[in-house]
Amino acid sequence: MTDFAARRRMMVDTQVRPSDVTKFPIIDAMLSVPREAFVPGGQREAAYVGGNLDLGGGRVMLEARTLAKMLDALDIRPSDMVLDIGCGLGYSTAVIARMAEAVVAVEEDAALAGQAQARLSAEGIDNAVVIEGPLAAGAARHGPYDAIVVEGAAEQVPGAILAQLKDGGRIACLFMEGALGLCRIGHKVDGAVTWRFAFNASAPVLPGFEVRQEFAL
Repeated sequence: MTDFAARRRMMVDTQVRPSDVTKFPIIDAMLSVPREAFVPGGQREAAYVGGNLDLGGGRVMLEARTLAKMLDALDIRPSDMVLDIGCGLGYSTAVIARMAEAVVAVEEDAALAGQAQARLSAEGIDNAVVIEGPLAAGAARHGPYDAIVVEGAAEQVPGAILAQLKDGGRIACLFMEGALGLCRIGHKVDGAVTWRFAFNASAPVLPGFEVRQEFAL
């Protein structure tokens, strides 16, 4: 029988801590949430392998290192309301839920959304909800948010998402520039979001986060 708790400790000790992530709430959340409970059937053995995990349909579950570094840069607090965009099967939502007051997750794939909610409920996580709908639309009804996490890459972040960030809030997103992936943290001040580089990481671009091509006749 696989000792997933031991693998979880190994993941934290070999993927998370060496990436300069040492804040107790992040370490505690990643040691506590069973990552194997949030991966596709048949992939439990691969749950703790480094690298993004394929969810199908061009979507991935971000590698532990990337998620940890995003959360570290966002500095999520116990009083924060967080928007988790593209939650997949709910792992990121479960981790964030241990750190924040509440999490609203958005998933546009109906099968993923349904499974995410079921898996979160099975783990007894009651301060998170999964909304089924377009990722690029976010979940304005529950906002505005103290922090937003984008679980995938963008060529550009839709204005509708940035509008749901509180003034003084933070957003973490991976940006793909050709083959190069960069994580940037945005801070909203006086209605405008200013981005700064945080670290390198890559993922597939999420639907609705592409640069729209303008066609001229």
